[in-house]
Amino acid sequence: MGRWINETTGTDLVLLGLFHHIQTPNLLFSLIFLVFLITLVGNIMMLVLIWLDSRLHTPMYFFLSQLSIMDLLYSSAIVPKIASDFLSGKNTISFINCGIQLFFVMTLCAAECFLLAVMAYDRYVAICHPLRYSVLMCPAVCAFLVAGTWLGSLLNALVHVIYVLNLPYCASREIHHFFCEIPALLKLVCADTSLYENGLFVSGGVFLLIPISAIMASYGQILSLVLRLGSNLGMRKALATCSSHMIVVFLFYGTAIIKYFLPKAYHTAEQDEVVSVFYTIVTPMLNPLIYSLCNKTVAGALRKVLGR
Repeated sequence: MGRWINETTGTDLVLLGLFHHIQTPNLLFSLIFLVFLITLVGNIMMLVLIWLDSRLHTPMYFFLSQLSIMDLLYSSAIVPKIASDFLSGKNTISFINCGIQLFFVMTLCAAECFLLAVMAYDRYVAICHPLRYSVLMCPAVCAFLVAGTWLGSLLNALVHVIYVLNLPYCASREIHHFFCEIPALLKLVCADTSLYENGLFVSGGVFLLIPISAIMASYGQILSLVLRLGSNLGMRKALATCSSHMIVVFLFYGTAIIKYFLPKAYHTAEQDEVVSVFYTIVTPMLNPLIYSLCNKTVAGALRKVLGR
């Protein structure tokens, strides 16, 4: 399994993957596949519970259901290909399939960036404006926010993928990554991409820095309100609500910011792969555990379903 086939045909590309420089690839593959299984079980369980229990038919859990869908698709766009390559001993991907994978990964990553900001806004309205919550977060508003999240992410991914796939590529077909991602693909281009990379930097700012700023502002308002009220119980509830969200925020946004905003001189291809593992494989597993399965309402819904 440690040997890789580097024969390409036509426009096939070679994904060097996570295992070509690892001494124990079987152990790493087992861990990744275990994380993938936990991701599937956790997120599918969340979707089933939200669908079955009427107590979870609220904006908060509607957004959580969208997050579970994104995480399921996100992991499924990457891990099955890793497994297929590892088990078959081949690590090739056609140029078209690379573009398809790139489109799904970019769409889902951007959508999750926006959705986490929407979820922070939902908690801000619930805690700071509880009397107006049913109006400000009515079903039409929730649907509009989610639709905007998906549509904006789809259009952004479409523009980038079409542009990148039409760039001139050199003879080298080896991608130093475990999936098709723009920074790794740009290293194979036989043209000056500095102008496009500036555009990519701006796009990253829109989808990373703006949402995380909105999240920090929302939780800043929540903590400010709780401190003004001077209630220990309120403080504990607010911290319980926000702390789990912030763990995911720092893990997801933090690793993505390191990947896209840290100067190239400060990270290698191998380091980029490790960072990418966190926001593409680890975070989708943690989301249902951190956000929901430790939630008392969700735990009650799970006991109710199991009791049937």
